[in-house]
Amino acid sequence: MSRLAQTHGLTDVQREILSTVRDFVDKEIIPVATELEHRDEYPQDIVDGLKELGLFGLMIPEEYGGLGESLLTYALCVEEIARGWMSVSGIINTHFIVAYMLKQHGTREQKDHFLPRMAAGDIRGAFSMSEPALGSDVSAISSKAVKDGDEYVLNGQKMWLTNGGTSSLVAVLVKSDEGHPEGTAPHKSMTTFLVEKEPGFGEVRPGLTVPGKIDKMGYKGVDTTELIMDGLRVPADRVLGGVTGRGFYQMMDGVEVGRVNVAARGCGVAQRAFELGVRYAQQRHTFGKQIAQHQAIQFKLAEMATKVEAAHAMMVNAARKKDSGERNDLEAGMAKYLASEYCKEVVEDAFRIHGGYGFSKEYEIERLYREAPMLLIGEGTAEIQKMIIGRRLLEEYRFQG
Repeated sequence: MSRLAQTHGLTDVQREILSTVRDFVDKEIIPVATELEHRDEYPQDIVDGLKELGLFGLMIPEEYGGLGESLLTYALCVEEIARGWMSVSGIINTHFIVAYMLKQHGTREQKDHFLPRMAAGDIRGAFSMSEPALGSDVSAISSKAVKDGDEYVLNGQKMWLTNGGTSSLVAVLVKSDEGHPEGTAPHKSMTTFLVEKEPGFGEVRPGLTVPGKIDKMGYKGVDTTELIMDGLRVPADRVLGGVTGRGFYQMMDGVEVGRVNVAARGCGVAQRAFELGVRYAQQRHTFGKQIAQHQAIQFKLAEMATKVEAAHAMMVNAARKKDSGERNDLEAGMAKYLASEYCKEVVEDAFRIHGGYGFSKEYEIERLYREAPMLLIGEGTAEIQKMIIGRRLLEEYRFQG
């Protein structure tokens, strides 16, 4: 077990889960990750293995067939999985955001219908906020739902869906004017719909098309897609929570979980980069000694390890805050911001330690170097995190003059 990124105060059950996941990562993910990533191949065997381990039901309550574990346990598992291959952690992330939103906001019927099959991994979740012209401005959503009898008709185009092709349930955020007169604040006229579909690409149900995968610089293997709704009819009982106008708040609650996840992914990738860097530094010799014995390299390793430790501590704090039932947008924003920035820096330092070999696809660090940038923008850019952090700090430290 690594000396870095240890988490104190875990239960025996948590330690056993993490040991099992780490063993799976070392044996089933790391040996094949780079080859699959270079082929941009969906890791079906790995996903099947995670299903057998019960990880798709990790945070789903036991009454629905899940393990009923905490966000902290989930985040630590994600950290381990991202250490093996970040794309695999992405497959789990969107699934759990949807499961969490259902658990927190779904009707009894919705929970009974979806959560047992999500816990078993038979239903895979994806969620969709972004649009082609949207960026970070969620209030600018233009996709729309119009009531038609006992159904809603959805039209619009969504963007950047992780698991867009392989998922069978998508939580989609759209505008809905029903009961929200003109002039209503944008965030109060948004609704989340639970859209069921067939896995795959093309027309996956009448009125719903998932084009092919978006070709990306990194974060390969996992499918990232668009979602086109053209007269998509969704029953009214598939409005999350059964009431329109609450979608923005439901999504933001899910995104807080997602930001802890991204922080955990950053920690995992940074840990792997440190492992690769410190190992190579002891294998490579220059001027008659290991490059690890050169002071310049030792300085890099010291900085890398400190960043790994700091990011892990902030991620754990954010997860524990959410588990306590307290508001954690400040902690989640800080953890996501710090972990993603430190991840990029640790990966780059490991890349530099490898020298010219870091540029070769034969070395694992090349893959990490292309993966790390996604964490800088996923679940909100650094600038968005700073806005959240700044506003919350002003709430906490309001000057009474």
